[in-house]
Amino acid sequence: MRALFLAAALALAVPVAGVAGPQPDEILDDPELEARARALSRDLRCVVCRNESIDDSNADLARDMRLLVRERLVEGDSDEEVMAFLVQRYGEFVLLRPTATGANLVLWISAPVMLLLALGTAFVYLRRRERTSEPAAPKLSPEEEARLRDLMRD
Repeated sequence: MRALFLAAALALAVPVAGVAGPQPDEILDDPELEARARALSRDLRCVVCRNESIDDSNADLARDMRLLVRERLVEGDSDEEVMAFLVQRYGEFVLLRPTATGANLVLWISAPVMLLLALGTAFVYLRRRERTSEPAAPKLSPEEEARLRDLMRD
């Protein structure tokens, strides 16, 4: 039964893997433009699939975005103009590597700052803990010592 399930899963997975990426009808005749389009597509996020580039995605919107990139390149736009157009249309979320400017700068800097704060806090806590000694246990009274000796003998 396991072998049957595995065979069915593999049979379903193989056709899906071949569908992702640019389709033959999307590919440009000019190899230089196609190379630029592929490079741009690898840096653009599929807004449906989230953390997948439009070059790797098989979603309909990713296909539309790949076609849009190719249209803009054929019209003579530079790589920067194509990226700016897509950012204007879909927002900065469409970039797989967001810019480190403006509000994003806070996000880029906050993780290392939080790590340094956590390490500093841990260091101070451990240093203070090391310096404070535990209070010594109170000495037993002569009566308590005698009682303890009696208990130990029994």
